[in-house]
Amino acid sequence: MFRVLTFLLNAFTLRFVSKELIGVVNVRLPLGVLWASLLVCVWLWLLEVPDPLTIPHYGPAVGLFALAALQELLAEPLWVLAQAHMFVRLKVVAESLAMVAKCVLTVVLVVSAPQWGLYIFSAAQLVYTGFLVLCYFVYFLRFLGSGEANRKYFPLQRVADLLPSSVEGEPVIDWTLARLTWSFFKQSFLKQILTEGERYVMTFLNVLSFGEQGVYDIVNNLGSMVARFIFLPIEESFYVFFAKVLERGRDVRQQKQEEVAIAAEVLECLLKLVLVIGLIITVFGYAYSHLALDIYGGSLLSSGAGPSLLRCYSSYVLLLAINGITECFVFAAMSKEEVDRYNLVMLALSISFLLLSYMLTWWAGGIGFILANCLNMGLRILHSLFYIHRYFLSSQWTPLRGLRPSPLLLLALALSAVLTALSEGVFCCDGGWLLRLVHIAVGAGCLLCVLVTVLLTETKLVQFVRTQLLPRYGKKHT
Repeated sequence: MFRVLTFLLNAFTLRFVSKELIGVVNVRLPLGVLWASLLVCVWLWLLEVPDPLTIPHYGPAVGLFALAALQELLAEPLWVLAQAHMFVRLKVVAESLAMVAKCVLTVVLVVSAPQWGLYIFSAAQLVYTGFLVLCYFVYFLRFLGSGEANRKYFPLQRVADLLPSSVEGEPVIDWTLARLTWSFFKQSFLKQILTEGERYVMTFLNVLSFGEQGVYDIVNNLGSMVARFIFLPIEESFYVFFAKVLERGRDVRQQKQEEVAIAAEVLECLLKLVLVIGLIITVFGYAYSHLALDIYGGSLLSSGAGPSLLRCYSSYVLLLAINGITECFVFAAMSKEEVDRYNLVMLALSISFLLLSYMLTWWAGGIGFILANCLNMGLRILHSLFYIHRYFLSSQWTPLRGLRPSPLLLLALALSAVLTALSEGVFCCDGGWLLRLVHIAVGAGCLLCVLVTVLLTETKLVQFVRTQLLPRYGKKHT
């Protein structure tokens, strides 16, 4: 419920930015209260409510999650401001502190007061969003008006500028940007269905039992950790980069050629980077899914469908990685008209994805959701690749070469896949910890060989990471 509410509240925001003024025309809080009230009613009275003897405090917990989503709205305009000015360190520190506070509170309450049930997780979510709001507000209270802000010609001078306001002689809402925002809202709504549509199918159609949903959620959370901690920060940072380097809606011949060259080179290296990482996860995820779930949750997770789910999800991570970078570039380069046309494509993909999720789940259980996600992600990647190919067709640059790894690297990955699969069959996972350690050692040796192969064959990628990617993040963090 919190995911749905947060998305709906975060998606519908009108923002305009100019040199004279940065304002946030924000109808978020009234809309937030409206959506929160409606969704609380849906979760309490329209959907299946668990047995209060088995899962107590369900109703109050739903209300607390809605309150946490509303609380997060207070930090969202500041998050947008920080993203626009590339305050990466602020985001990292704020989210890290909030996550640490949430995890510590959850562990303490689970150990000391397990009878509180859902109160624990709803309270932890409230603490998480509260820390986000606190970190952003404290930072900007100290930053605005400081010498550093003046040196950087920061467009805001005082805290009052953060509040909704209007400029005399100018309209309250820039309708050009408002229409663009509406286009992105529709796109975001469809992307939400494509990204987490299986959750809505599970929730509203009851195709899986609560136990099967729990196993799927655990596997989904474990499998998506790499996407959240590695791919998502890269995607967010380089979306800002491409949006600043390229002029939206202009043909490649109408752009500044030196900036197009930079964008093409960066896109090629990013595609190669996420492809290599995704291939490594896919290869080693197959042989180590069973061991990972056995260590994480014991036989409860590793004896059922959990390992098969995680193996499929490992392959899905590769598609997630490629799609994140390709769509990152596409959305930064598209004009408003192209965004509107793409919304029709997203609508067709959303409908087909929901139908596929429903049918494949009846056929293959939780694996059906992952298969539907893979098909959907593959179609989105194809659309983005066609757009990138057309975009650079009349130029000398071919950034899609980043999706062609060296033959020696593919050979190393194939040998690693065979060796780790044989190792799993011989040493894992019922023979005790000694054999498990042997299996881990085999994987470590294969991974080392793959990394050495990358260093020797993907020299352009290694140079990009050393000279561009690491210094870029190092400067931001310092």
